[in-house]
Amino acid sequence: MNKVFFLDAYALIFRAYYAFIKNPRINSKGVNTSAIFGFMNSLLDVIQKEKPTHLAIAFDSSAKTFRHDMFPAYKATREATPEDIRKSIPYIKQIIEALEIPMFEVPGYEADDVIGTLAKDFARRDYMVFMMTPDKDYCQLVDTNIFMYKPSRSGSDVEIWGIPEVQRSFEVQFPAQVIDVLGLWGDASDNIPGAPGIGEKTAKKLIKEFGSIESLLQQT
Repeated sequence: MNKVFFLDAYALIFRAYYAFIKNPRINSKGVNTSAIFGFMNSLLDVIQKEKPTHLAIAFDSSAKTFRHDMFPAYKATREATPEDIRKSIPYIKQIIEALEIPMFEVPGYEADDVIGTLAKDFARRDYMVFMMTPDKDYCQLVDTNIFMYKPSRSGSDVEIWGIPEVQRSFEVQFPAQVIDVLGLWGDASDNIPGAPGIGEKTAKKLIKEFGSIESLLQQT
């Protein structure tokens, strides 16, 4: 079976940058190359170890997304991207182009929208799909042929999450219910408020009992 990897560029770039925050990689010209170094290590590592038959990388667009139209305060509390990361992006894209790896960046959409669409499409065509990211939002996409590939960090091993891992982590029957859990729980990093008074534990408990937000509302 063909094996395709889709990489969430910014999730991996930020992860790489902050992994070296206490000991940044500075080149002879005084440029902080932590993001470049860490991202390329992750990319080359997955190519060498996993030997994917297909691979592509998705970037977030700088344009506002449909989520901003629905909720103007979306990500409003996030700090500005560190200057060292912003300066690293063109170099990272140049290296990806030199390696002839396809890149996707769609105005109005985020990398996870692009990867989610591609993952479902390739899975329908019987590919084994791996979404390389540490972002828990991707758990809702996990399916029989779709896995989360969480890169190693600080000496830890790579984690591959399939349906059983998502079921255990979110206490759900199937991955699509992660949408309901996160809907109740909210996401402080994206400035998305959850239901008042409901945190992670209660959100999991309610979806475990009622199955969905719709069912919860109908029965309470």
